[in-house]
Amino acid sequence: MIGLMVVFIALFLLIYLAYRGVSLLILTPALATFAVVASREGSALGSYTQIFMGGAGNFITLYFPIFLLGAVFGKLMEDSGSAQTLANGIIAKLGAGRAILAVVLSGAVMTYGGVSLFVVAFAVFPIAAALFRQANIPKRLIPATIALGAFTFTMTALPGTPSIQNAIPMPYFGTSPFAAPGLGVITALIMFGLGLMWLQYRARSLAAEGYGDHPDAEFSPNRELREKAAGEGFDLMELPVEQPAKDQPSFVVAVLPLITVIAVNLLFTFVVIPRMDTGFLALPLYGETDIEAVRGVWSVIVGLVCALLLLLAMNWRRLPGLKQTLDNGANASLVPIFNTASLVGFGAVIASLSAFLLIRDSVVTLGGDNPLISLAIAVNILAGMTGSASGGMSIALSTLGDTYLEMARVAGINPELLHRVTAVATGGLDTLPHNGAVITLLAIAGLTHRQAYFDLAMVAMLAPFISLIALITLGTLFGNF
Repeated sequence: MIGLMVVFIALFLLIYLAYRGVSLLILTPALATFAVVASREGSALGSYTQIFMGGAGNFITLYFPIFLLGAVFGKLMEDSGSAQTLANGIIAKLGAGRAILAVVLSGAVMTYGGVSLFVVAFAVFPIAAALFRQANIPKRLIPATIALGAFTFTMTALPGTPSIQNAIPMPYFGTSPFAAPGLGVITALIMFGLGLMWLQYRARSLAAEGYGDHPDAEFSPNRELREKAAGEGFDLMELPVEQPAKDQPSFVVAVLPLITVIAVNLLFTFVVIPRMDTGFLALPLYGETDIEAVRGVWSVIVGLVCALLLLLAMNWRRLPGLKQTLDNGANASLVPIFNTASLVGFGAVIASLSAFLLIRDSVVTLGGDNPLISLAIAVNILAGMTGSASGGMSIALSTLGDTYLEMARVAGINPELLHRVTAVATGGLDTLPHNGAVITLLAIAGLTHRQAYFDLAMVAMLAPFISLIALITLGTLFGNF
């Protein structure tokens, strides 16, 4: 009983102190040590160096290339003007009459192609503000509109997305980024459709309110916002800086790197890697593993590298400060991956305590004979507690991944279905008010939780919940497809 209380106190302090802006790099090892000492189990120093750092280190070993390449890719898309061109092009094509759809699609196209959701938010907001003002749509719907395109179906449901939420399950389940493609597409359409219906309904019901009295001077990330974003766990390098006007790439030049990420990813997953001789992976030198454990990660890495090279080749003259851009992109990958790895280390320490056995036994029985339900609940709760989709997923899989894989084997469930349920389940409670992405998006828009959070939660929390239920129902009835 004391052990359970210690675990819940540690989790409560994690939620509260993270929301108050305490760095996860300091908070997670401190709370992990507190849990060990208060539980009177094991060695505090041993738990820190061997369990906490072991868990964090393994996560970094697996996923650092994806964090690094993704951050550099996003920064190059931003500094080359490609992100702005995409946003301008899609929104201009649809026009003010379809302002909500235009903003959602502009965010979706970029995030599905691998652009950081923070780069998307900074690129899209100024245009969205002008478009919503022109269409006389309430400004308080802008954060929800951006979130629907950038935080939801392209992050978790669409097969092939290079998001870290789609990459993390791959080594645990031996799957690829295209796991359960049919179910993923259906889930994404439900999420997109429900979110869009809600936003359009709200725009009609709030028509009398209009855009509101918001001056909306030309947006620039001021010092206060940059410091706030950094406090929420995002590297300052990920935020844009004011740049002189420059030649913008054409829409075709801007969109080609995004297409390349997905196309090369698909090609390597299903054509190139299956034809490779990968027997060498069984050697001790390569960790005595097999291709199923690394296939997905390899595909995403190659897809991002090819897209980076193409982006550089087509925008060389638009990147006079290329060295600085690459440095900023590389630096921007460090805080996110170390924050997530620290959460994984915290989870590893909690899992080493005897009280965790009681929690595990309770969680895995929640869905009865259907492990998909239990998995979805566990991931959602942990994502909500940590305020991080990737952090919650990583803790769940590092502590319970093998258990769910064995349960799925016994139940005859395809690991690809486990992958897709895990990914989609991260996109629910992670959007609670203390989520760093939520706080930063509201700060970009200059709005408060009271003004804009309700609609944001409807499209980024409720719609994914309903989509997750549909995914589990379809997967249970028809299996993986």
